[in-house]
Amino acid sequence: QWQLVESGGGMVQSGGSLNLSCAASGITLDFYSIAWFRQSPGKDREGVSCISPSDTYTEKFTTVYADSVKDRFTISKDKVKNTVYLQMYGLKSEDTAKYYCALDRDSYDCQISNEREYDSWGQGIQVSVSS
Repeated sequence: QWQLVESGGGMVQSGGSLNLSCAASGITLDFYSIAWFRQSPGKDREGVSCISPSDTYTEKFTTVYADSVKDRFTISKDKVKNTVYLQMYGLKSEDTAKYYCALDRDSYDCQISNEREYDSWGQGIQVSVSS
């Protein structure tokens, strides 16, 4: 059975940065769509960003970002380390949430509008931004 483990969360001041990692064991992340979702207290979980599997021949992949994080967050992956990252810059208080990485085994193109497509989830990690 595979496992997704998030790390890199913490508390930062507004305008600061954090780099979240989603490491996997027992499964190769590059073969699947991986997404970051977040949930604040009292709010529904929302999609933040996702990265598609790499094309077998071109190694190209696609990324998707929520409008609220576009130009501030960057999703990437390291095939050797079998890890997906979410680099977060210019953090705002509204970015405070518990962040989850998730894996979709069935879709080739990633999306962040329907979390039900993702069938494996990490335990989540807290990100707190103070104003």
